[in-house]
Amino acid sequence: MRTIQAVPITVENFQPFGAFTKVLEPGGFSLGDFYPDKCRFPVNGQLPITFSPLVIRKPEKMVVTTAEYHNYTCEGVIPMDDDVVLHVAPASKDPVPELTQAFLVPKGTAVRLNPGVWHLAALPVHLDVAHVLIVLPERTYQNDCVVVEYPPEDWVEVRL
Repeated sequence: MRTIQAVPITVENFQPFGAFTKVLEPGGFSLGDFYPDKCRFPVNGQLPITFSPLVIRKPEKMVVTTAEYHNYTCEGVIPMDDDVVLHVAPASKDPVPELTQAFLVPKGTAVRLNPGVWHLAALPVHLDVAHVLIVLPERTYQNDCVVVEYPPEDWVEVRL
């Protein structure tokens, strides 16, 4: 099993995987207290965007054993009440666990994952149980979700 270090998310280091904006600390252009279009989320087709609550539990060890990707859509990840670790690997047809990276994402940060980026549920940093808002087109988990379980030799341990 490989071990990787989770690093703070920045515009530069996360750019290959997507984008993000700090919802609780907005900045840049605003119309008064409204900060428009800070994290674009392009979609195709006629499906509505859905907001799905996800309850995440802190594991004893942060070990990446499984990953998923979506071919035709981005995924939004918004940690609500705790900082989280988000693991990702570059978009590819076949799994690339050896290219996994881990990012520390502060609570209240809206993250957009690009189509094809390998990922799975975020992991809480401080709380035993935390809440994340997932943003996807309706029924993506049924019609555009490829999930792969890694063999034990490809597992990746994330350290803070």
